[in-house]
Amino acid sequence: MTAETDEAVAGAMKCLDDFMTAFNARDVKAFEAAFNFPSIRIASGKVAIIEPGYHHPGMFDRGALADWDHSAWERREVIHAGPDKVHFDTRFTRYRKDGGVIGGFDSMYVVTKVDGHWGVQARSSFAP
Repeated sequence: MTAETDEAVAGAMKCLDDFMTAFNARDVKAFEAAFNFPSIRIASGKVAIIEPGYHHPGMFDRGALADWDHSAWERREVIHAGPDKVHFDTRFTRYRKDGGVIGGFDSMYVVTKVDGHWGVQARSSFAP
């Protein structure tokens, strides 16, 4: 990699750190700050086009997150990197409050730099 791509990977990795920290804190405003919009999510046989305001506090209390307490990255490997876009092969695990594992999910994230801001632009996972 070049110094330019090293810098891109560092910025994109920080974005993923911020994404997970905000998600675990259930901080919708900070969570949305970790995106570049529109963002695309492919999961559970559906494609969601995510725009600002898509996420809401109630999303943490139902569906696949009803028993969820926090998540953690298990793997974040760079597949491709350029100065304004990084593709990651990832795996994250969801946990219950008692530390029990709900499940681990392989996924791909595309993190882009738009107007100087690193944000999640697309993700595809096997998570519900």
